[in-house]
Amino acid sequence: MRIRIDLGYDGAGFHGWATQPGLRTVQGELEAALATVLRLPAAPVTCAGRTDTGVHARGQVCHLDVPEESLAAAAGRSDLPPPAALARRLNGVLPDDLRVSRVAEAAEGFDARFSAVWRRYAYRVADHEATDPLTRGHVLAWRHPLDLAAMNRAAAPLRGEHDFAAFCKRREGATTVRTLLDLGWERDDRGVAVATVRADAFCHHMVRSLMGCLLTVGEGRRPETWPAEVLRAGVRDPAVTVVPAHGLVLEEVGYPDDGELASQAAAARRVRTLEQP
Repeated sequence: MRIRIDLGYDGAGFHGWATQPGLRTVQGELEAALATVLRLPAAPVTCAGRTDTGVHARGQVCHLDVPEESLAAAAGRSDLPPPAALARRLNGVLPDDLRVSRVAEAAEGFDARFSAVWRRYAYRVADHEATDPLTRGHVLAWRHPLDLAAMNRAAAPLRGEHDFAAFCKRREGATTVRTLLDLGWERDDRGVAVATVRADAFCHHMVRSLMGCLLTVGEGRRPETWPAEVLRAGVRDPAVTVVPAHGLVLEEVGYPDDGELASQAAAARRVRTLEQP
């Protein structure tokens, strides 16, 4: 059977999501814990979106195909349903910076990666002198005051479907066409500037490059038209800074209704191109 696992992690102690030999990663820790609890030789998981080194997550999602008898055996004498019992046992062996919030039997057709219709990230920046030192692990300290209204005006032309090659680290054979559903800034109740970034998918370094571009506008070093100019150029601009990872959090992954999971997964596997006008 296929199970869905919802989890969160503090990315500071991990070399990103994906397993790397000799390095501590989220996938490596999770798969090792699953293999131990389920008593399997291996427990390969698929996630909704691989996060880079230092990026945090509250709403990461992954799936695992597991023999039903292994899931039942892992529950032991627990009064909980086997998936809930697995979640409890996993948190008993996982490190404190990686927590499972839910395990459930996945609906038919569910694929953590390809069934997703959007991913939502937040990027947090403290641009005032009275920065709370207790938040330094997940909030970027910025020395210059930011004009959020200017940043939001600069962000508006970036929303929609575009080729985001100018903001992505290219990977062989991968498309850089994405639909940016939300991109905007507001201040929370502590005065921290929080960007909400939601898209159908993201390419490598896309969110942190967008943030770097908009922060440059916010402190007045570039005009509000600059991000759109960078986008239209279609090539990486060395003037666009990839901001540090620790301010970035994967907050949530969205999925369609159960009846549309399989069709969404099939559609997401097709390589996208922009339609010519």
